[in-house]
Amino acid sequence: MATRLSSRLLIHLPAPTAAAVPTTSPRLRKTAAALTASYRRHRPRLAVLAGAAPSGGAVAPAAPAGENRGAGLTPAEAQRLEEFLKADLPHLFDDVGIDRSAYDDRVRFRDPITRYDDIDGYLANIRLLKVIFRPDFYLHDVKQTGPYEITTRWTMVMKFSLLPWKPELVFTGLSIMGVNPQNLKFCSHVDIWDSIQNNEYFSFEGLVEVFKQLRYYKTPDIETPSYLVLKKAANYEVRKYPPFAVAEAKGEKLTGSSGFNNVTGYIFGKNASSEKIAMTTPVFTQASDDKLSDVSIQIALPMNKDLNSLPAPNTEAVTLRKVEGGIAAVKIFSGRPEEEIVAKKEKELRSQLLKDGLKPQQGCMLARYNDPSTKDFVKRNEVLIWLNDFTLE
Repeated sequence: MATRLSSRLLIHLPAPTAAAVPTTSPRLRKTAAALTASYRRHRPRLAVLAGAAPSGGAVAPAAPAGENRGAGLTPAEAQRLEEFLKADLPHLFDDVGIDRSAYDDRVRFRDPITRYDDIDGYLANIRLLKVIFRPDFYLHDVKQTGPYEITTRWTMVMKFSLLPWKPELVFTGLSIMGVNPQNLKFCSHVDIWDSIQNNEYFSFEGLVEVFKQLRYYKTPDIETPSYLVLKKAANYEVRKYPPFAVAEAKGEKLTGSSGFNNVTGYIFGKNASSEKIAMTTPVFTQASDDKLSDVSIQIALPMNKDLNSLPAPNTEAVTLRKVEGGIAAVKIFSGRPEEEIVAKKEKELRSQLLKDGLKPQQGCMLARYNDPSTKDFVKRNEVLIWLNDFTLE
């Protein structure tokens, strides 16, 4: 299995900014509001235990007793709920689990393909996901987006262990969480996936998205530069790469092999100390100009290596360089990566990025994960375009 981020549960929270309503369809926001309103109409009278000891690692927020409410959460209440979620949600799929006491017994959960109307169903769904998918959950942001509404942004990465090739499914999106004004417990939870348009339950588009991600791409079981998917759109994904080192040589064209023997020779021992360095995947070819003609070929070096610890190349044809990392948009495809096909994929990706209001840099990279003997229909190829000024909304 290719090396990924080492932590199974991470929080990625940006510096505090002014609260802004996420870009979601009015219809979905009405759905979330309707679930909360429906709960308020039908909720039972609940005894409130202010400051009750939580079962998880977070401290459940205390609720007001007998207060006539209507104007929304106070700033202090909203902050307590936000801080609670930041501490509690990282336990969503670990042995600690989320704090049940922070949710109403009749919490209503909806995502595009599942729904539950009580806390037992809600927790059972989490247990099922743990068994089948072994999810990794990454929390990016938590903020108030309505009078009694807290919205989180997240990434969830799941491996479907029931299939022999254990495909990796990635979902990113928002969770709109309604708050019961009477006890400040969460009474509704609506998930919105970035990759589909119809997020209403039951969404056939959502089911198709799940099956699309079960597709088999052959990825060699060697190290690859780690990344985190920040946003998965319908036709591409946005990844965050940390810095990594590469051995680089002059190339001829994006899909060519010119220079490959030079960079592989370096890692196979043709260097100042005759050190053999572990092979990684993919092989990158990078075009730095808009005509895709100024090309270099690169092999990423193991993550435990830095420029100071690497032996010098034996030839001037090879240089060592640190890739600073950053945010890249990526389009995945199979088949033989011929020059015309890659140029078409780059054009499609760039056009979609501009349509979505993103800022693609000049040039692109082609990532090839497989050796030439791999069957074309299971090959994993990617076109990457680095982005400027990307922010999650």
